[in-house]
Amino acid sequence: MSAGPGLEFESDIAELESRIASLERQTERSEEMESQIRELRFGLVKQLRETYGSLDAWQTVQVARHKNRPYTRDYLNLAFDEFVELHGDKHFGDDRAMLAGFAKLDRFKVLVIGHQKGRTYKERAACHFGCAHPEGYRKAMSKMRLAEKYRLPLICFIDTPGAYPGIGAEERGQAQVIAESMFKMSRLRTPDICVVIGEGGSGGALGIGVGDRVALLQHAYYSVISPEGCAGILWKSHEHAPKAAAALRFTSKDLLRLGVVDDVLDEPLGGAHRDHHQMASRLKTYLSRALTDLESKTPDELVDQRYEKFRRIGVFLESPQAAG
Repeated sequence: MSAGPGLEFESDIAELESRIASLERQTERSEEMESQIRELRFGLVKQLRETYGSLDAWQTVQVARHKNRPYTRDYLNLAFDEFVELHGDKHFGDDRAMLAGFAKLDRFKVLVIGHQKGRTYKERAACHFGCAHPEGYRKAMSKMRLAEKYRLPLICFIDTPGAYPGIGAEERGQAQVIAESMFKMSRLRTPDICVVIGEGGSGGALGIGVGDRVALLQHAYYSVISPEGCAGILWKSHEHAPKAAAALRFTSKDLLRLGVVDDVLDEPLGGAHRDHHQMASRLKTYLSRALTDLESKTPDELVDQRYEKFRRIGVFLESPQAAG
């Protein structure tokens, strides 16, 4: 599919795509023109491979935020069958930034929870740009209890710059409900898989990020804070966001090396926003394999191994003797 408007670092790619599109619009093409189109397409593939094979941290953030990147609802439409959405948290209301419902993935009946940003501006505003309120996390916890009750595997899609930071959200217990959601997920007696599909920012991502398997798409990021937030704290200006992004070490390569995530899913050439179907197919294959691996484990084994998995994250040396 079309990638839409190019990013800052894609000027060469955009020029090649424009030249190819211009030639393909010609109704009558000579053999020489067809040959030229083939050469340009070969050059485009080469340029995409070179550009996306050497993205820095800030460029990765730009790709993760691309407006054409597939969101949770896109994956539900492309990789799952018979999705039935569930609404409400039984306390305050329904948060459209948090999707939840039953679905089928191949032979598995599952319960899916995920952040939703919205495609148009109207949808984005209704979804608070993917920033969930406390009622979104309470809705998520309510559906987690359903998954546990009916022994359904839980699949979570993470794609948020962070939880909603407004006064109303804080008054309704934003920080507490995120902590409660993390605790609930840590004790779930059913298989639990989490995938960061775009942005994985701060506690808003962690609120549905405690799983038996935690995976990250190749050009997504997963961080304790957004680069702009980090830059605002350390350098008092959002202009330093690229420097903050590099310092945070939140790209897929860094997170896999540090043991924060279990798996990294390769994206189609040029990013997931260029081919939704191929990315959905790769995601579906990964989820099916992970569910097959987890289905043989008992509830006690799942809880114990999940506990040990997160205890291993962030290991450090406490003394010079240990370092020696």
